Amino acid sequence: MKRLFAPVALVIALVATGCTPTVHLEPAASANDPICADVSVRVPESIGDLSRVWTDAQATAAWGDPSVVLFRCGLEPPAPTTMQCVTVGGVDWIVDETEFPNLRMTTYGRTPAAQVYVDTEETTSNDVLSALSNAANVLPKDGECTTPDEADPDSTEAPRTS
Repeated sequence: MKRLFAPVALVIALVATGCTPTVHLEPAASANDPICADVSVRVPESIGDLSRVWTDAQATAAWGDPSVVLFRCGLEPPAPTTMQCVTVGGVDWIVDETEFPNLRMTTYGRTPAAQVYVDTEETTSNDVLSALSNAANVLPKDGECTTPDEADPDSTEAPRTS
């Protein structure tokens, strides 16, 4: 009996050491939207020196081990907000700094929406958004960010979305 267990244990050990971990992510409500499939095939294999790793949910992606960048497609488009909005590669992104130094950035004016979560202590949000803009540009555009009212030149409000 011992002879049977040794080879099985060796095979299990070899398989276990050759695998990279799978990142668990929750799919967005509309992850099965065909547009998200188009987005998913366009996300890059690497962002800077971060390699893409496997995820276990539809229309998701992750980079880094441990993960530094998490991406999901198929979210409900965000409502207008006064949070900062940046445009990178023709795509508008709402920047949520609530969990700084981690940033949550969600496409604005795109249906369905996509979202990326970035650990800015490991990579820059600009590098991430630049790398993902080709994929996010596939999402149909139906709105865009606007700037604060020009009527008040002393306004310190962040750019708005509408």
